[in-house]
Amino acid sequence: MSKDAWGYQEPNRRPAPDWQVNPQTSQVRAGLTRTGFGETSEALFLNSGFTYSSAQEAEDSFIDETDHFVYSRFGNPTIAMFENRLAELEGAELCVATGSGMSAMFASVACMVKAGDRVVATAAMFSSCHVVLTEFLPAWGVEVELVAGTDPAVWAKALDRPTKVVFIESPSNPLMEIVDIRMISDLAHKVGATVIVDNVMASPIMQRPLELGADVVMYSATKHIDGQGRVLAGAVLGSFSYINEYFKPFFRHTGPAISPFNAWVLLKSLETLDMRVERMAKNAQRVAKFLATRPEISVVSFPGLPSHPGHELAKKQMTGFGTTIGITFKGTKKDVFKFMDALRIIDISNNLGDSKTLITHPASTTHRRLSAEDQAAMGITPTTLRLSVGLEHSDDLIKDIAQEIGRASCRERVSSPV
Repeated sequence: MSKDAWGYQEPNRRPAPDWQVNPQTSQVRAGLTRTGFGETSEALFLNSGFTYSSAQEAEDSFIDETDHFVYSRFGNPTIAMFENRLAELEGAELCVATGSGMSAMFASVACMVKAGDRVVATAAMFSSCHVVLTEFLPAWGVEVELVAGTDPAVWAKALDRPTKVVFIESPSNPLMEIVDIRMISDLAHKVGATVIVDNVMASPIMQRPLELGADVVMYSATKHIDGQGRVLAGAVLGSFSYINEYFKPFFRHTGPAISPFNAWVLLKSLETLDMRVERMAKNAQRVAKFLATRPEISVVSFPGLPSHPGHELAKKQMTGFGTTIGITFKGTKKDVFKFMDALRIIDISNNLGDSKTLITHPASTTHRRLSAEDQAAMGITPTTLRLSVGLEHSDDLIKDIAQEIGRASCRERVSSPV
């Protein structure tokens, strides 16, 4: 009897295409490695460890003298397929997947800094990123300066002395502020800084920071990359030197690893990423245009609208305007809570980048950790909402919003004295 399992044959190693394939093809096939069973879908390797043919092979594996997985916290065949596919899509030399977006963010910066170093960052950002930069790093003795807006003179002043890391979130969460990645990268490199871009709000489909001069890109892959509310994950992408000299040693010994199952889910999600993001962005554009017509709303923050301060810059450095809309209503916090509670299709949730349209009140949820002063500096008020637009038909989303805004207006007229 054969020692091999029934149906197992040595994999057929076809030659790779001798042309540059399109991104849509890479989303489906980059990094694909099949076993001897010839499975169509990528194999799911749930094992934690690996065996060796000899003690010497084990030693060689640990000193990188041979290509052999050693432990799934460090690497795994399924995880590697996801990393290779995302790196191909992003145009990066290497990718390391992590267990969450915040582990990716923290590790991408922390692996580079020590006491006495300096970090400069955009002032508008996700609350947890703000906490890492303004509370955790200063406790290590790292100097951190936050810069508001995209004025070249302001950034030039902030980057007029040696700096270790520049951290950029563009578009920002939740109000989609746009900063000039190329301008900031050029200034940062003159003072020796490594530029890290949180590209979550754009996704790799609508912005490629490495092509704009950035050195490192990080994601919460929980958002658009999964985009269906199933798994937590993150990713960090950059050059061979950054990943191997800085990130991997930190990652290897601190353990923010992704599970193979989550990596497998993300592999399948990448196959439809461009279709999902492009439709979501198209829906967001239509919903934003509708919101801009409503007198009950004071500000609609969406880069696809000419009224957005970053509209022209977004056209220059993005291929689309994203899937998220910041909405600031007239009225009170009580009014916006009533509006949210009465929606019939749109869900209240603090997630974003999902196939389902989600709405949240940042001041009381995602950004509540920030002081009132920091919230105000980011443009977040008690009547600000974040709308993450999904895959539903845009007519239904607009009707859901319009009916409740109309009901709210009627209530206001009834309650107002004549």
